[in-house]
Amino acid sequence: MSTNERILPKGVSETDFDAALDRFRETLGAEHVLTDSDRLAPYSKIMMAGDSDDYIPSAALLPTSTEHVQAIVRVCNEYRIPIWTISTGKNLGYGSAAPGETGQVILDLHRMNRILDVDPDVCTALLEPGVTYQQLYDYIKENDLKLWLDPPAPSAIAGPVGNTLDRGVGYTPYGEHFMFQCGMEVVLANGEVVRTGMGGIENSSSWQVFKWGYGPYIDGLFTQSNFGIVTKMGLWLMPEPPAYRPFLIQYQDPEDIEEIVDVLRPLRIAQIIPNAVVIVHTLWDAGTHVTRKQYYDGTDSIPREAIERIKADEGVGEWNVYAALYGTPEQIEVNWKIVEQAFGASGKAKIMYGEEAERRGGGFSYRSALMKGDMNLQEFGLYNWRGGGGSMWFAPVSQAKGSETKDQTELAQRILGKYGFDYVAEYIVGWRDMHHVIDLLYNRQDPEETQRAHDCFAELIDEFAKRGYGLYRTNTEFMEQVAGTFGEPLREVHRTLKRALDPNGILSPGKSGIRL
Repeated sequence: MSTNERILPKGVSETDFDAALDRFRETLGAEHVLTDSDRLAPYSKIMMAGDSDDYIPSAALLPTSTEHVQAIVRVCNEYRIPIWTISTGKNLGYGSAAPGETGQVILDLHRMNRILDVDPDVCTALLEPGVTYQQLYDYIKENDLKLWLDPPAPSAIAGPVGNTLDRGVGYTPYGEHFMFQCGMEVVLANGEVVRTGMGGIENSSSWQVFKWGYGPYIDGLFTQSNFGIVTKMGLWLMPEPPAYRPFLIQYQDPEDIEEIVDVLRPLRIAQIIPNAVVIVHTLWDAGTHVTRKQYYDGTDSIPREAIERIKADEGVGEWNVYAALYGTPEQIEVNWKIVEQAFGASGKAKIMYGEEAERRGGGFSYRSALMKGDMNLQEFGLYNWRGGGGSMWFAPVSQAKGSETKDQTELAQRILGKYGFDYVAEYIVGWRDMHHVIDLLYNRQDPEETQRAHDCFAELIDEFAKRGYGLYRTNTEFMEQVAGTFGEPLREVHRTLKRALDPNGILSPGKSGIRL
């Protein structure tokens, strides 16, 4: 597509689009309505294996208030202009800041970045969507509040609102982010504002402490959806515990994944280990700080011999379990004995904490930081593993059972190997579920490799679905395919809600496969 060719929203005439842009400028100021290709370029960058020409915005709008958002959607309804909403635009591996399809207008909420309230007594916060984890972290430190955040791995630059709305996860006991959300302010497609939970009560003092409100609970409707635009969100924060012990358990045999999960599951369900544990494969653990070419320069998937050399050189296991204990020193000592006994029974595990764990290779330092809510960006080192700027996160869910984990690992390795890609993966253990997060890394500068990555991802979706494994989130290139794996009855419910709440289909068309 020519860089000089003007992009228009689908079905919108040039005259109508110009009229709408004038209205947007009246509301936001001309400097916050972006139409020049140079200023729009950051919104077209993708890491997924799609055609860049399919993800070019026609404009970007930068509001600073809920009232701005209301005015924008009213204009969009009048002219049938589709908008694609982002908060910080750092959803790397899932689509970043690019629109769902070419011609959509980006509604970029990053300038709505006020921390509206932090209550250290009940451990809550009320935030706008542009607030980053780093910003909230700094606020807590500057005010000497004894509170912890739960950031995802790309912590500093991502935002709590966007990550929670995409149902992301972190690594402290508050790792299931949507579970610890409480109360939303939402702009509907018609410009009206609704506050969920207790927010509908004027001057409510319980908006951020009681999730359910009165009548049907609707907060979930605004996660991974296009039914409204969240402009404020409540968040529960973790009180700083008296003591904290991060630890590392390493296993050396690929088959050990089954034992790890079956030992770990009862400890998580009983909350002996209270945080979202990760089980990290060699290539992920080492890949944050070494490159593939140091060990193998072939175009096929990395061989076993090279993986063994990485393990020996870097001091990492085949599987590396990162977890932590929280509470009083006495509680930690009691629970540590239980953990040692459980994992030590087979004699396969190397169990470490403190200086011993720090001396090992891999990611103990940055994992320890994440498990207490500290900021770091080390995980972005994965993008240097293969190079070339291509990354797609494949994230199926399973029960926390060793048999399912073994099945998923073998299936993923077989399909990735078929297309010449490496198994760069980790499992994140919830209370009873596991998120199997695989980073499909490839060279986006190579058209043939990009096509292989696309075909590989599509096959992963289909083959995992055949075995009963669905994805918990995906990038914009594959939203339609993933939605299809969950069946037509659910899709029809989504369409019914879409028609009721957004009859002109202006809000993020195609998000999660949802259209009119």
